[in-house]
Amino acid sequence: MIGSLRGKLTAKHAPQIIVECQGVGYEVETPMSTFLELPSIGKDLFLHTHLLVREDAQILYGFSSEEERSLFRTVLRISGVGAKMGLAILSAMSVSDFNRCVQYEDAAMLVKIPGVGKKTAERLIIEMRDKIDKTDIGPGAAKVAVEASPRSEAVDALVTLGYKANEVNKLIGAMDVEGKSAEDIIRLALRQAAQ
Repeated sequence: MIGSLRGKLTAKHAPQIIVECQGVGYEVETPMSTFLELPSIGKDLFLHTHLLVREDAQILYGFSSEEERSLFRTVLRISGVGAKMGLAILSAMSVSDFNRCVQYEDAAMLVKIPGVGKKTAERLIIEMRDKIDKTDIGPGAAKVAVEASPRSEAVDALVTLGYKANEVNKLIGAMDVEGKSAEDIIRLALRQAAQ
C-alpha cells in the first residue's frame, strides 16, 4: 500500500494532480480542501495517501492532513458511501465541521453536500456517531486545527446555553446564515426561539 507521497507537483487539474517521485508520476485524486492548499507547479509537497483497488481500477487519493485521510477511510466503510462521496464531504466541509454535524445530528447541513440525500445523511450520522473523536468537538475545544465555521461556532454556543442539538439545528436550519458571523447567528436564533 502507498501510505504517503513526497515529491514535486507536476500538474494539477481539479480534483486530479500528478506528483513526481524519483521519476515516477503518480496520478492522485484530492478533495478540494487539499487541492486549494497545493503549492505551485514544480514545488515540493507531501501528501497522506489512500490506495483504493477495485476490479477495474487502482485509484490513489491524497490528503493534506492525517485527519482528512482518517475521515475518508472511515466514511468508506459505511454502506452506500463511496470514495466519490468521501471526497465530496471533505471538499464541502472541514473534518471538525463534519464531526460537529454528526455529534449534533445536523442532517440538514449534511444534505447540502452534493450527492448526499436525507437517508445518506442520517446513515452517516448513525454510523459515524461512535467513530468520531469527541475530544475535538464542542465549546472550548482549543485543539481543533481547522477553524470552525460561524455556523458551527453558533451551534456549539447554543448547545452550551442548554438548547438541545436538534432544537438548534431546526432554528439555524430555517435561517439564512450565509455571510453572517457566529454572534449574529446566535442573536437571530435566540430571537427566533423567544417568539
